[in-house]
Amino acid sequence: MSPKSLVNIGDYSREDILRILQTASRFKENPNRDLLKGRVCATLFFEPSTRTRLSFETAVNRLRGRIIGFSDAATSSSTKGESLKDTIMMVSNYADLIIMRHHLEGSARYASEISPVPLINAGDGSNQHPTQTLLDLFTIYETQGTLENLSITVVGDLKYGRAVHSLIQGLSHFKPSFHFVAPEELAIPEKYKLFCDRQGIPYREYTDFSPAAINGSDILYMTRVQKERFTDLMEYEKVKNVYVLHNDMLSDSKESLRVLHPLPRVKEINQDVDDNPKAYYFQQAKNGIYVRQAVICDLLGIEVA
Repeated sequence: MSPKSLVNIGDYSREDILRILQTASRFKENPNRDLLKGRVCATLFFEPSTRTRLSFETAVNRLRGRIIGFSDAATSSSTKGESLKDTIMMVSNYADLIIMRHHLEGSARYASEISPVPLINAGDGSNQHPTQTLLDLFTIYETQGTLENLSITVVGDLKYGRAVHSLIQGLSHFKPSFHFVAPEELAIPEKYKLFCDRQGIPYREYTDFSPAAINGSDILYMTRVQKERFTDLMEYEKVKNVYVLHNDMLSDSKESLRVLHPLPRVKEINQDVDDNPKAYYFQQAKNGIYVRQAVICDLLGIEVA
């Protein structure tokens, strides 16, 4: 039997999600604990990452664990032709838990099925990014005081944005409504609209990004158009700066609105938004440490008092 892993946020129930968020809140009060002393965690990043990798490594370091691994596939044995299976089997000999990012959709599921130790999906292609969703949910609860019945406007690359895909599934337990703002080329995939239909989640689609789409929202979730997902760079050039949030666009929004972004941003949030109290993306990134501490301990069966 495979060990418990976190591959897809859809594998987690409402109770699982709330358990992780409660544990994360304990880590936010006190992030420095000896809970991983003597344990080794491996970070295998076959695709570049700054925030996610550093967040995981900070989480492990604050729990007094040890980190091994690589941050660039070019420095791993995959360049010699080593299969993903062999890499996972080899690393599982050294580590108690594996954190993996890979450019191929489905790679995390496959790796979790062959790994003798728990595995955390840190992003697989445009498919899933479950720990990003958990930190998003933690941040939404922190800023709104609830996860229930919120209006969420999601803007940008909804076709390739794995954080968006995971967020839709994660919020589905809490009766949200969605506004999807994207150019036709980057519209939300049909399977996620069908998911909303099956779950009874109301949604509307827009191609215009106007204050009218923002003003009724509780959360404005901005995303980057991901150049690395395009095979035709001419297509990327058409849509790369199609939506830019400026500070004056928030003037008639709810006082409780918060602007989130999984980062990195490019130009989709103008820097004049940064000083607005509604901008919350840097605090959101910091919350990733506490949530990832909670996920790691949960998968390793470590109780957090």
